[in-house]
Amino acid sequence: MPHLDVPGASLYYEAHGHASKPALLLIHAGIANLRMWDPQIPALTDEHYVIRFDTRGFGQTSTEDVEFSNRADALAVLDHLGVTRATVIGCSRGGTIAIDLAVEHPDRVAGLVTIGSGPGGFPDTELTELEDARFDEIDQAFEAQDWHKLARLEAAIWDFGPLRREEDLDPEFVSAAYALNRVNVVHAEENPVSIPLEPPAYDRVVDIEVPTLVTVGEYDMSEVLAAYEYLVTTVPQASGCVFRDTAHLPNVERPADVQRVLLGWLAEHNL
Repeated sequence: MPHLDVPGASLYYEAHGHASKPALLLIHAGIANLRMWDPQIPALTDEHYVIRFDTRGFGQTSTEDVEFSNRADALAVLDHLGVTRATVIGCSRGGTIAIDLAVEHPDRVAGLVTIGSGPGGFPDTELTELEDARFDEIDQAFEAQDWHKLARLEAAIWDFGPLRREEDLDPEFVSAAYALNRVNVVHAEENPVSIPLEPPAYDRVVDIEVPTLVTVGEYDMSEVLAAYEYLVTTVPQASGCVFRDTAHLPNVERPADVQRVLLGWLAEHNL
């Protein structure tokens, strides 16, 4: 299994397709790991060199309790594979990292795609009563250090959305959603400290000069929906897409829909 040693960590990564083709860097959500992109890999590798990695605290990456930069880790993976420029595609937390990378290293980013993401420094948004109650449950599980319960509660509120019931959803998707976060439990007591981008990306996304696709699931959290509206109206070359009948992981729940939109957008912009 390919690992890349970086200061204080061993990053697990995978590369698919031919290195001569345009590069895509996929960054997973904070309730998943790089396996969340499995549904898209076969289609994306037809015309692209597809790279993905587990960020610190997730999947098969291991880390010491050190300060680190997610942007530096991402660039280390690209450098290791000889990629000078890539279209960066990130979901949730991974989209925030992708935005930071586009802001801090514009020369390395050819295009930007976010799924259910917001920029660092985005103002706090008032939760709905239902969302607030669900997060209280998550806080209680954290305080009790019940990591398995915590992982399950996190997956439920984010992947299913606060307005949908688990029993009404596709059982295969429900199983996949839980599994994607379950494997992260082994990292529960790791404490690497992420160095944030300063100043935050919130006031800097107006400087992003590459084609940008901003997407979200219609049943995502209220704060995520607000961040979507901000990005799609603020990033200069942004276009937007709302994926119907899905929440925080549309590429897992509705892979064909995401694949169609993503491949069309990449072709439109020659990326």
